[in-house]
Amino acid sequence: MDQTAIDNGELINAVANGSAADASSSVDRPVRVYADGIYDLFHFGHARSLEQAKKLFPNTHLIVGCCNNETTHQYKGKTVMTDQERYESLRHCKWVDEVVPDAPWVINQEFLDKHQIDYVAHDALPYADASGAGKDVYEFVKAAGRFKETKRTDGISTSDIIMRIVKDYNQYVMRNLDRGYSRKELNVSYVREKRLRVNMRLKKLQEKVKEQQEKVGEKIQTVAKTAHVHRNTWIENADKWVAGFLEMFEEGCHKMGTAIRDRIQEHLRAQTKRLLEDGQDSDDEDYYFDTEEDYNDDDEHYLSDET
Repeated sequence: MDQTAIDNGELINAVANGSAADASSSVDRPVRVYADGIYDLFHFGHARSLEQAKKLFPNTHLIVGCCNNETTHQYKGKTVMTDQERYESLRHCKWVDEVVPDAPWVINQEFLDKHQIDYVAHDALPYADASGAGKDVYEFVKAAGRFKETKRTDGISTSDIIMRIVKDYNQYVMRNLDRGYSRKELNVSYVREKRLRVNMRLKKLQEKVKEQQEKVGEKIQTVAKTAHVHRNTWIENADKWVAGFLEMFEEGCHKMGTAIRDRIQEHLRAQTKRLLEDGQDSDDEDYYFDTEEDYNDDDEHYLSDET
């Protein structure tokens, strides 16, 4: 039996019978801890789990395995970042001592021996292996007593980040259009780009209207104080006056928005007619005319998205 195998046995026995400090001092080398994952859109939740793994023992060499694109897409789904980008993100985490690219989905004894791994660190949730039978990928190391649990960070995950982007999709598209990205790079049709720009202008107009409403309210309060009007009587009348003003103002805004949309519809129809007459093919698969109902749906989205 070689010296490495003897050291491994002594270290594992020390952990089983004593403290982490006893384990790190029982052999003259760091404890080799392995953590693995996908690490897409690397965030502080990932970093905290790796910090926990690094601090399992006073002297730890943390090895982090990351699955490649092929393995990840097969067992988990599409990623935002490529495997090379995910590897590089891990290399820049201060808790990581070594990165293992093309990590296996399921760990076996051969892999542990190859990388001289003493313990595997991960959260305790079961993760399905490649068999399709619903077995835990960490079942082997758990049964061998070589599994160390880390805790997940609540409120942050790759799925949560993607959900935020999807939820505010229109705003992120407009942000990138304003920053110079083309609609083709963003996979947005010509018609949809125009719709987004019109709706964003309407949203800015609504924000200005709200700001003016607040200023009008402040001026009314100032006039009330100057005139020494009875407070309760003034408030009752002021509410009626402001409500009547806002009703007329909002009706005017609605008519103006409808007129803008009609002009855009007319322009798009004319442009499409010219393209068809010239025999040109549009590169937009969804080159269509929106109905009044479609625009109203977008208005509701922006009006309700106050937060």
